[in-house]
Amino acid sequence: MQSSSPTPTATGQPHQKPPKSLLRAVGRAIADHDMIRDGDRILLGVSGGKDSLSLLRILKHLQTYAPVRFELAAATVDPEVPGFEPKRLASHMGELGVPWFYEPQPIMEEAKERMDGDSFCAYCARMKRGILYRLCREHGFGVLALAQHLDDLAESLLMSLFRGGQLRTMKAHYRNDAGDLRIIRPLVYARERQTAAFAQADGLPVVPDSCPACFDMPTERERIKRLLAGEEADNPGVFPSMLRAMRPLLREGVDP
Repeated sequence: MQSSSPTPTATGQPHQKPPKSLLRAVGRAIADHDMIRDGDRILLGVSGGKDSLSLLRILKHLQTYAPVRFELAAATVDPEVPGFEPKRLASHMGELGVPWFYEPQPIMEEAKERMDGDSFCAYCARMKRGILYRLCREHGFGVLALAQHLDDLAESLLMSLFRGGQLRTMKAHYRNDAGDLRIIRPLVYARERQTAAFAQADGLPVVPDSCPACFDMPTERERIKRLLAGEEADNPGVFPSMLRAMRPLLREGVDP
């Protein structure tokens, strides 16, 4: 078992232990959906945002006491969008002792020529996913971890209902179409505000504007996010209620 000593940051101060509420949410999701198995080699997609950096710290912490042994590495796809500078994550990965794969690709420029009837965000996500699948195969990782949280799932559900007339959301754990990789989302029970609070408290090196194109072109997801925030202000139990409703959807079908 690995040492449980705190990992020092670049300033020499130890990283904070993830809060119990966040560890409980992740631990429950992993157990409920059989996400991590003994001997798994997990590649985590790290965008540089608060969610993926928080999940990296949580999984790294879980390695110190989890009843199963697993390997962990991280990968960042750089879409080469102006204002997005993920290369500085290298020192953070070094501090944590996490192998890191950095993949630059001019996704925005490619989108101008290849995108057909799709949003940039959808095109970018699809391209990034393909690169992450390739990295898993090239380096022998059988599990890809992604950092979407409960807020993301709730937004996806409403978007599917409003725009597609379907009851669908992101899956907690599923296999890709080829069947050779498992995809897991350990944050599906966690709230965005939890990862935001932890990232700030722990001084995680969040890369500003991790998707600048989305800030320039507000998306449908942002509109749904505002709708849910307004509903939660009137009904604090809206997200637990939505999670109960979504549970049967988390394993069914393919990822939207």
